[in-house]
Amino acid sequence: MPELPEVEITRRQIEPLLSGRTIATLSTTKDSYFFITKPAALKRRLKGQRVARLERVGKYLLAHVEDGQRLLLHLGMTGQLFGAGVSSVRLLSSTGSAALSPEGQQAFAPDDHTHLRFSFEDGGPEVYFRDARKFGKVQLLAPGERCERLDKLGVDALLANGDVLHAGTRGRKAAIKNILLDQQVVAGIGNIYADEALFIAGIRPRAQAGKLSRPACERIVRAAQQVMRRSIETGGSSINDYVQPDGSDGSYQDERQVYAREGEPCLRCGAAIKRIVLGQRSAHYCPRCQR
Repeated sequence: MPELPEVEITRRQIEPLLSGRTIATLSTTKDSYFFITKPAALKRRLKGQRVARLERVGKYLLAHVEDGQRLLLHLGMTGQLFGAGVSSVRLLSSTGSAALSPEGQQAFAPDDHTHLRFSFEDGGPEVYFRDARKFGKVQLLAPGERCERLDKLGVDALLANGDVLHAGTRGRKAAIKNILLDQQVVAGIGNIYADEALFIAGIRPRAQAGKLSRPACERIVRAAQQVMRRSIETGGSSINDYVQPDGSDGSYQDERQVYAREGEPCLRCGAAIKRIVLGQRSAHYCPRCQR
């Protein structure tokens, strides 16, 4: 699932294709659990509206429309936002069952997995939201309307500090790895960057969150921000489905210290990286470097 860096990269590449443009038509697939707001309402309410800007909130994207509406987009596990003309095997084939022919990749035409298709009055490139597994979500918020999904989010991970995490761990017996994945505490961190941050901070993923000191929480937050900013610089982590909207792979996966490296030597001390399961999620750590 795309985490904060991948969503931020998507925002940066897609915003120039949306901001300042007026939506002529919005095409959708048939109604499904992908649509929190029904397709008919999306088409009616967005037609003729000008997009002002695209914002990231945690792992969500929020398109602000000039009439005050906001379009909430969540990529889910395999959702992909891209503009017309992009060619990439992985971008357009997120699962084997959704694979496109080489010809289809070179001249992509919206298919059954393209749930949103933005066409604009200027006649320029269209923008597509394609999701082969439909775990993504779209919701259109009326001016001033509250959004439960956004209201539940904690402080954005790039804006958080040790005090935020320390307060969110008090009285918690859960493992610190699970707390980092709790979007109500800090928003944006997922499996990859939680493992990497805990390695840099020297703390094991199963450490009881409520027992961590304020300095330890500060180390974790700083480490998380370090790895996420570096991931943004390198285009994100292209481990499974993720590729950038322009079709290119990220390269942060080449800099991983522990995530998905079970049995491999620690790049710092040489000890074999271990894998455990916490809350049905894998966690990776070095038994020597992390205490």
